[in-house]
Amino acid sequence: MPKIVRFHQTGGPEVLKLEDLPLAEPGKGEVRFKVEAIGLNRAEIMFRSGQYLEVPQFPSRLGYEAAGVIDAVGPGTTGLRIGDRVSTIPSFPIGQYGVYGESAIVPALAAAHFPDNFSSIEGAAIWMQYMTAYGALIEYGKVRKNDSVLITAASSSVGLAAIQIVKATGAVAIATTRGADKKAFLLEAGADHVIVTDEEDLVERGKSLTSGKGVRVVFDPIAGPLLKQLGEVTASWGIIFEYGALSSKPTPFPLFSALAKGLTVRGYTLFEIVRSPEALTRGKDYIYQGLESGALKPIIDRTFRLEEIVEAHRYMESNQQKGKIVVTV
Repeated sequence: MPKIVRFHQTGGPEVLKLEDLPLAEPGKGEVRFKVEAIGLNRAEIMFRSGQYLEVPQFPSRLGYEAAGVIDAVGPGTTGLRIGDRVSTIPSFPIGQYGVYGESAIVPALAAAHFPDNFSSIEGAAIWMQYMTAYGALIEYGKVRKNDSVLITAASSSVGLAAIQIVKATGAVAIATTRGADKKAFLLEAGADHVIVTDEEDLVERGKSLTSGKGVRVVFDPIAGPLLKQLGEVTASWGIIFEYGALSSKPTPFPLFSALAKGLTVRGYTLFEIVRSPEALTRGKDYIYQGLESGALKPIIDRTFRLEEIVEAHRYMESNQQKGKIVVTV
């Protein structure tokens, strides 16, 4: 029987249990694959804690992103075969189709091939980060050459993906991080400028880097009181994408900045992209091209074993990571 990660109540990392469950069969339009690597995401921390868009039904699985080899194909499934190497695009209910474990079943539309020269560890670090950044920056934000883009929490896997996408368009990537210990890393990762918010004034520094104009696009997973500063540092007619809620504090709307500058403050998740067949196709094409050219390259921070899933979640919550955390199976 495969070992599967489940939890029976919300709480800290310790609620995650590794359980032996019968091998399940894929249903119509589904595929089953032998999991080789699992990419961790902040959404899974929130889901486990009971603070996510989706409410867990116990006992609940979890996990959006994994890579492995298909070992069973459900009825009515086309385009995928046993033996195919695939990774998962987050586009399904996390509690129903969670991929934490030795075996996982997902809708066939969520299984995508990944480059032959990629390891399973790299394969598990593609879709959440690049599709999230692609949707905001390219599909909706229309980032173009010479634009200035502010990327907060930039050392996360999504933040690093955003830096790579911004650089691929010829735009200017301005990254933020709280501590100076990550500044050199972010510059090496491609950021044109890094604002250390514990030491520098975000608004003052952001405006000085843009000749007083402010940035055209903000890509932010933090929200909370920070949104006021983001409104101040955004240029007239600029857009702020809020794609997360890392701050536990209320998020006041920056009314006067919005009124004075005609700002757009937009809630966003990658589900807008993956649930639109046309947008998903555009996103996949963009990401495949970027991976092939080398413009997009997953940055792996650290790996854990499946038996260390509790420690892996604790590490993610520590905010020490610089890139993707991956669990090997």
